[in-house]
Amino acid sequence: MGKPTGFMEYDRIGNQAIKPKDRIENFNEFHTPLSKEERKKQGARCMECGVPFCQSGMMIAGMTSGCPLNNLIPEWNDLLYTDNMSQALNRLLKTNNFPEFTSRVCPAPCEAACTCGLNGKAVTIKENEMGIIENGYETGLIKANPPKVRTGKTVAIIGSGPSGLAAADQLNKRGHLVTVFERDDRVGGLLMYGIPNMKLEKHIIERKIAIMKEEGVTFITGADVGGNYKANKIRKDFDSVILTCGASNPRDINVTGREAKGIYYAVDFLKSTTKSLLDSNLKDGTYISAKDKNVLVIGGGDTGNDCVGTSIRHGAKSVLQLEMMPKLPNTRADNNPWPEWPRVCKTDYGQEEAIATFGYDPRVYQTTVKEFIADETGNVCKAKLVKLESKFNEEAKRYFMAEVAGSEYEVDVDLVLIAAGFLGTQNYVAEAFGVELSERTNVVTEEGTYKTNIENVFAAGDMRRGQSLVVWAIREGREVAKEVDSCLMGYSNLR
Repeated sequence: MGKPTGFMEYDRIGNQAIKPKDRIENFNEFHTPLSKEERKKQGARCMECGVPFCQSGMMIAGMTSGCPLNNLIPEWNDLLYTDNMSQALNRLLKTNNFPEFTSRVCPAPCEAACTCGLNGKAVTIKENEMGIIENGYETGLIKANPPKVRTGKTVAIIGSGPSGLAAADQLNKRGHLVTVFERDDRVGGLLMYGIPNMKLEKHIIERKIAIMKEEGVTFITGADVGGNYKANKIRKDFDSVILTCGASNPRDINVTGREAKGIYYAVDFLKSTTKSLLDSNLKDGTYISAKDKNVLVIGGGDTGNDCVGTSIRHGAKSVLQLEMMPKLPNTRADNNPWPEWPRVCKTDYGQEEAIATFGYDPRVYQTTVKEFIADETGNVCKAKLVKLESKFNEEAKRYFMAEVAGSEYEVDVDLVLIAAGFLGTQNYVAEAFGVELSERTNVVTEEGTYKTNIENVFAAGDMRRGQSLVVWAIREGREVAKEVDSCLMGYSNLR
């Protein structure tokens, strides 16, 4: 390592965030990058730890530990410290097609598994990654590099989320002719419309898509395969088809009064805001507005937090966020040792903004909705909530959350956003291609492969594995590309 004692000499310093009350005035990303010299010091904090758990990408206790892309983290941290930015970029791009995305939206399981974090603070791996990729754009190191030889083989990719884009990028580099079909009006899948601008400004996506187009990838938007585009024609026109449509069936809340107006899925709320923001800077009024409303967010995960932050930027009157499970501890419990993913309570940007705006944390734990109440016009006006407690089911041999008798109470609500996760792929796409679905409505593939039950049709990403992380989607996109390449050519030199 360039600085073997760096982790002892330098403290962890992260990119500085704009204060909550200032950043809620717009939808922009709100972290200020460190100076080049300070970023080099952060690279120097990477230890010569012998076994770099940060790049392992293992599943431990059912959770991801380390980077699923097996990024060469110690290598490019060292190259960052020694100011060899060209080689640092080369090593970063060797395993990750889209560091400009992951360095913004990934929850960084690499940092959770960093050896430096065992007895101190982890290396700023995610921010170092952003420093390397953004330097590549700023200095002109990143530019279109079309393949010199084309194979004449054609591949259709259905869906332009991170898995589909990774597969497209890999197969195009190999020389195949790749066409990506996207049903929305913009490329990017949930990267475009499911993640707010505050976390990923959309010009970052468009910048990368422009390079991919220059390299030869064809993108067709407004192409709803199984709707206005026929699956059989695509199968006929292309040598191979890869399905990467994501897990886009939102989980519902089935309680009395669910039919009331003013209750939306989080993904529809977030998409409407982003689309209106991109189309007209919110001037067209086509988005689901939280302005002057009492907002109830159901779900304590990242999507729920995004709904909180977005609602505050709209000008919500109040925001309440429900979480069924108990509050996690502030530090690792004894039964959650390193390098497992730390099951600890974190206060994310949306909750920080709620605290600054309203003076309280919006999260209410061990609580769920028992009933929605509508007014005389059919609009939701109240929600009846109930407290939950953990109980053990002897027959199933597991704990479950049960209602606490007599704990019901009502809150005023004008807008309800359901952020309870996703169940699987939408059936009509699977039916159009005739692929088999599992009980969890994920596309079934042969064990150890990405092949479906239909010849020359493959599946990858959330559509195959269920709702997961962007890094897992990129990994699956790379792996399915290698498998498709082998089927087309008899061998593959993709990694």
